[in-house]
Amino acid sequence: MKKNGKKYEAALKLIDTTKQYSLEEAAALLKKTSVTKFDSTIDVSFKLNVDPTQADQLIRGTLVLPHGNGKTKKVLALTMGKQEEAKAAGADFVGAKDMLEKIQNENWFGFDVIVATPDMMGELGKMGRVLGPKGLMPNPKSGTVTMQIGQAVTEIKKGKISYRVDKDGNLNISIARCSFADKDIVDNLLAVCDAVAKSRPSTVKGLFIQSAVVHTTMGPGIKITFDARN
Repeated sequence: MKKNGKKYEAALKLIDTTKQYSLEEAAALLKKTSVTKFDSTIDVSFKLNVDPTQADQLIRGTLVLPHGNGKTKKVLALTMGKQEEAKAAGADFVGAKDMLEKIQNENWFGFDVIVATPDMMGELGKMGRVLGPKGLMPNPKSGTVTMQIGQAVTEIKKGKISYRVDKDGNLNISIARCSFADKDIVDNLLAVCDAVAKSRPSTVKGLFIQSAVVHTTMGPGIKITFDARN
């Protein structure tokens, strides 16, 4: 049986495991229970009462966090007619078929997300086997295939996140870092909680969000409660 470290055990003693903390209480407690020497990521995990095999219960979406999540994403913009717009919005790499050839020929993946205009989807479709398994294929549902490519790049740079429930009905989202001000952590957390609560499918009966827990990197979980819960 794996034994927890001394820092983890000390952090765990600060948490009442029978209590559901308010978002404000949890934000303050997160910093006290961080066990790393680096600026820990703060994640929120939801256990949802859904069956992801049913199309209408496959919870997924995107959200621009009020204060970002502390992670800077490198954006590759693929477009034939709006390259200047993408550059002005802050895209790290801009091109068209030439960039796809670079990926194909050089095995280059120096970016975190691809945004593209619809005119590039024919070429992108040929790269499905390469980009798909890495989760890099742009998708209209996530807002990464759009004629408004400048806006898409801007939103990603400001902290737009994507989320999707896993096969067991769990949803895990990175929402901040420990160095954030308590208020900013609360703002981001509330934005995520509201978005998840509003995604409740009409076919779900009973409690939708069965549990919600926040935690830092390698830190213990803190149960939370919030007004928009169900």
